[in-house]
Amino acid sequence: MDRARASIPSVTSGPVALAVAAIALLAAMDGTMKAASLAIGAYSAMTWRSLAGVAAAAPLWWLGGTPWPNRAVLRVHVMRGAVAAGMAVTFFHSLTLLPLAEAIAISFFAPLLALYLAAWMLDETVAPRAVAASVAGLGGVLVIVWPDIAGHAGQSAGRLEGIGAVVLSAVLYAFNLVLARRQALIASPREVTFFQNAIVFALLIPFAPWWLAAPGGALPVIAAAAALSLAAGLMLAWAYARAEAQVLVPMEYSAFVWAALVGWIGFGEGLGACTCAGAAIIVAACLVAARKAPPEAAAV
Repeated sequence: MDRARASIPSVTSGPVALAVAAIALLAAMDGTMKAASLAIGAYSAMTWRSLAGVAAAAPLWWLGGTPWPNRAVLRVHVMRGAVAAGMAVTFFHSLTLLPLAEAIAISFFAPLLALYLAAWMLDETVAPRAVAASVAGLGGVLVIVWPDIAGHAGQSAGRLEGIGAVVLSAVLYAFNLVLARRQALIASPREVTFFQNAIVFALLIPFAPWWLAAPGGALPVIAAAAALSLAAGLMLAWAYARAEAQVLVPMEYSAFVWAALVGWIGFGEGLGACTCAGAAIIVAACLVAARKAPPEAAAV
């Protein structure tokens, strides 16, 4: 009985499940931020959302009784905040030029890149299973977007700009995923969430005299985006403190599934055979990546 049980791989179900749920919230947040970016621009939408995030996260951090971080911890907060600011503005700008699901699909080379960044920056050993799962997940994305790729031989200047913005955002996102793991190991979820919003706002607000627009009618949408981002940030910080990046990073591929659902529910977008097949591949890849190597068989 013990041998049989030892031969069954275990699953880090808690952190993985929470990470997938957080990514679902982020997909919903992307939809709200696309609406806000179309209304007032990506920079303004992100600046106002960061301010709302600071207002919501500050009481949580303060009531938690966490002391001011030391210089080493603050340096990590600043690094991730700077990466997140560039990542978010470029991605939300791309959403004004591309469909939401397409932008997310293009960005999916980021988790694959993040696996190798984790090995470089965090000294994690990247298991062959995690690499294979990431490649399979990327293959699932290609299955989903292939009809769109085949149908857009000629690209407009706007689409090319959008694709370029997504690619730049994805590179920054890969660094963000790895920094999230490092940050989660040295700070609480409440501290991580507060400082990320505060640093992003501090980096964006100097450009306000030239680019900032009043939120106007987009204010409720921005408030909803801030709430979704806050909840997802707390959940991801908790998950990354309890599981390696190579286990959680492939879960990012589930974002396309959630984006497809957001499009279907919110905008009546249909799901074709390629979308369903690709989603199945992505889910299977996530499950494979979440499983640990089986332990050595116990001696008799």
